[in-house]
Amino acid sequence: MTTTKTNQPAGSPLKNLAIEIAVPLGVYYGLHSLGVSDFTALALSGVFPLARTLFQFARNRTINGLALVVLVTNVVGMLLTFVSGDARMMIAKDSIGSGITGLVILISAFTAQPIMTKALRPFLTHGQADHEEAWDRLLGNRRFATVLRRSSYIWGVGFMLESAARVIGAFTLPVSTMVWLSTVVFVASFAVIMLVAGLSAKEAGKMVAEEARRRELVAA
Repeated sequence: MTTTKTNQPAGSPLKNLAIEIAVPLGVYYGLHSLGVSDFTALALSGVFPLARTLFQFARNRTINGLALVVLVTNVVGMLLTFVSGDARMMIAKDSIGSGITGLVILISAFTAQPIMTKALRPFLTHGQADHEEAWDRLLGNRRFATVLRRSSYIWGVGFMLESAARVIGAFTLPVSTMVWLSTVVFVASFAVIMLVAGLSAKEAGKMVAEEARRRELVAA
């Protein structure tokens, strides 16, 4: 019963990530092979992810704070790069976007509702009713809140570091190199951040499972 619910949270983000990386890269290198300039190829390769983000906003009719930050960053970045006509700025725009995303996540860690807390819930409760109830009961637990907050620290700092690395590369390495290297750095960083954050969140997962078992024993 819980297998399907457990798989859903992980599959969709990975599929979306693959689409958002593969399509822009394919557009860029396809146009570049036809002799299109770096700037024009980069500009056109950014149309798909931007249109996809707008479509998701229109379809879901909801505004996600983090997604809104990324969208605004993309729009402003596109305008700046079109004005400047600099291909390096186009590459840096995406890198800066992930840095701003990381900053927003990090700032949220110091608020009552860290962004990554809601994202962790389906992974730690596995869609099981008793685990969902255990999660709700643990929200007032200081140690539980600290562990969840730590995840936002990890994602926030991680995104900011990978952003800094890609921005430096955008202005120091050849454009044709950074088009693919920027993606490699992002994917590798994402994998490392996800692994570290996952290991860090294990304690919270154990607390949820233990609370669910304790409640079951009390009920029995």
